[in-house]
Amino acid sequence: MHASVQIQREKVGFLMRLSNVSKRCKLLALAAAAVLSLGLMAGCGSGDQSASSGSGKNYKIGIVQLVEHNALDAANKGFVDGLKERGFEEGKNITIDRQNAQADQSNLQNIAQRFVSAKMDLICAIATPAAQTMANATHDIPIVGTAITDYEGAKLVASYEEPKGNVTGTSDMNPVKEQIDLLLKIKPDAKTIGTVYCSSEVNSEVQVKAMKEYAESKGLTVKVATISTVNDIQQAAQSLVGSVDAFYEPTDNIIASAMPTLIDITNAAKIPVICGEPNMVKAGGLATYGIDYYKLGVQTGHMAADILEGKKPSSMPIEMAKDLKVTVNKANAALLGITFPEDVLKDADVVE
Repeated sequence: MHASVQIQREKVGFLMRLSNVSKRCKLLALAAAAVLSLGLMAGCGSGDQSASSGSGKNYKIGIVQLVEHNALDAANKGFVDGLKERGFEEGKNITIDRQNAQADQSNLQNIAQRFVSAKMDLICAIATPAAQTMANATHDIPIVGTAITDYEGAKLVASYEEPKGNVTGTSDMNPVKEQIDLLLKIKPDAKTIGTVYCSSEVNSEVQVKAMKEYAESKGLTVKVATISTVNDIQQAAQSLVGSVDAFYEPTDNIIASAMPTLIDITNAAKIPVICGEPNMVKAGGLATYGIDYYKLGVQTGHMAADILEGKKPSSMPIEMAKDLKVTVNKANAALLGITFPEDVLKDADVVE
């Protein structure tokens, strides 16, 4: 009987141990299932995050602006807003280094080296000299330009349709013919047109050449005075006063940055100034049929977003400005004794 009891005890002990093992196995199985479930949930979460923020990378963007004036400032703001419209926002997935060269070539060189050393993911170059300096400094970092008149003439691209290098962007080429036609509508008795521009700006050379050819085809005479710096404007403008009936000013960065200096002279002589773009009218010029630089900047921001999403500048055609409008300055017209024709005022933006 003692042996039987002993056997029964051993059997009970074995069954209890077996039960404990079974419970531990179940617990381990449940724990493993929980871990696996959490892993799958984490995997789903990271996948969703990746889908909402692209690669999760924080892109470094350098913006270099040649000089401070309203048109370039507007293009700069538009560029940042255009990126934001496409999901690239400062403080979230892009970091922006903003630089202004103040129309100084040595500053441009230093900014270019800064951007290259920082290994920017993309550079936005605002105005032709800025783009030329950046393009000379790097053939690897994508460059998107804006407020640039002639990419081919500035040797920034192989062609408008297929740039081939690391530069693309938007052009602010003016509707020069329409601007001269506007001048003749406002001042039909004009016979001689004067223009002052910076001889070192390729974009200005292109515009003045086109203006001169068209004006002369309409029987007008064109007189030119060139400048190198802001300090030359007063003397250059004075040299034309008395021999011209109107001024035509292209989107020259030096002139645009110092419009009040030019307007002081032309207003005193009662000579109207037809400008290359609306901000020059707001700064005192008489009228323009020109580009909205903010919208041009937004257009450029969209191109930059395309590049950040994988497109190559080499195969992205240069885009032309899509929004043109008449802008007139009524206060300047009153000072000059000029009345705008009704067909000019129709649908025009008016500066009072």
